[in-house]
Amino acid sequence: MTLPPGPGGWDGEPYTGPPPTAPYGAPPRVPGTYAGGPGGPPAWGTPAGAAAPAGPVPWPLGPVPLPPGPHGPAGPGPLPPGVRLAPPPGTPPHDEPVPFLLAMRARDWAWWRPLLGLLLFTVAYSVAAFVVVLVTLLTGVEPDLELLDLVDPGVLLVTNLSLIVAIPIVWLMWVAAHGMSPGWSASVLARLRWRLFAPFTLRALATLGVGIGLSVLLGLALGDGGASGPVDDLVWLLLVVVLTTPLQSAAEEYVFRGYLSQAVAGWIRTPRAGALVAAVVTAALFSAAHAPGDVATFLDRFVFGLAASAVVWLTGGLEAAIVLHAVNNVLVFCLAGTLGDDVATEEVPAGTGLLYLLLTLLAMGGYVALVAASRRTLRPELRTTARDLRLPAGDPRTRGW
Repeated sequence: MTLPPGPGGWDGEPYTGPPPTAPYGAPPRVPGTYAGGPGGPPAWGTPAGAAAPAGPVPWPLGPVPLPPGPHGPAGPGPLPPGVRLAPPPGTPPHDEPVPFLLAMRARDWAWWRPLLGLLLFTVAYSVAAFVVVLVTLLTGVEPDLELLDLVDPGVLLVTNLSLIVAIPIVWLMWVAAHGMSPGWSASVLARLRWRLFAPFTLRALATLGVGIGLSVLLGLALGDGGASGPVDDLVWLLLVVVLTTPLQSAAEEYVFRGYLSQAVAGWIRTPRAGALVAAVVTAALFSAAHAPGDVATFLDRFVFGLAASAVVWLTGGLEAAIVLHAVNNVLVFCLAGTLGDDVATEEVPAGTGLLYLLLTLLAMGGYVALVAASRRTLRPELRTTARDLRLPAGDPRTRGW
């Protein structure tokens, strides 16, 4: 609707301010639809009866550029003092893809971070394990903690629970000491790859399971121990084994292969040398932590630790090692509870240590070989995702870093 001219201008009210402009991002104005434009009414403040200009409008149309400021694009100049470039949320913590044992070496890696994590683990785990034992005793369970008879359901329950609490503590170490997602303790995808558990379990049963069965038969044949029959409270023992032993096995792998191995490998620059040193060191610590009674038992646990490190390196995560550990422990405790502790035991029988070690070597070697061969079909991810955020050499934004 068009208003008639008034005494003060076209709309009857004088206006002496700046000409109106379009909002940021608005489409260009169409001629003839606004005051002062070609073909339209005269601009505000134009004397009555004056004609609208025929030429271009003397003020800009469309978007108006923002003035220089912090909202503009980053320039090539140096950053202000104390300002550091930070990656967007969700950005991978590595500039280049790395294997699992080097996942700890993120952009802000420092040699002291694993030491801080180990100190945190020592304190937190000591408190957590004490609380687990105390709570278990307060609930009425009275295991014979002095004899440490692991075929006793109460003893096994307390032992497993005191080890399972290590899993959230390892996660805490990754967050507090490294500022990284706790999933990096599991695999190169920063999480457990559940699709791998079933195929690895079948391979563990076909190798380790057969080895344990042959060990039991060897013990019976050589007279190292006779089958004494099922232990007391067998049903409770099997229930504790099935529900808690896989988690206990996973907890040990999170500690030894999910953190210690990465800590040792992170201190060594060469990836292959770091993997080898980490495997030997963690296997020795793993065997010592199980308090072996003789050299043969120590070597048996040491070989187990080397096999676990090997499959971690082959698959880029803990899944194959967790399966190896869980299958071994579940079978040993189920056989010990069913046939008697003298038949299936965690200690290598005296006098036949070399034969048992040979069976262990064959079983572990077979499992490692099957896991290595399965990489063609299972295709486990072997390196982390990465995004290179490093500035090129000579970039002025690196001044003062």
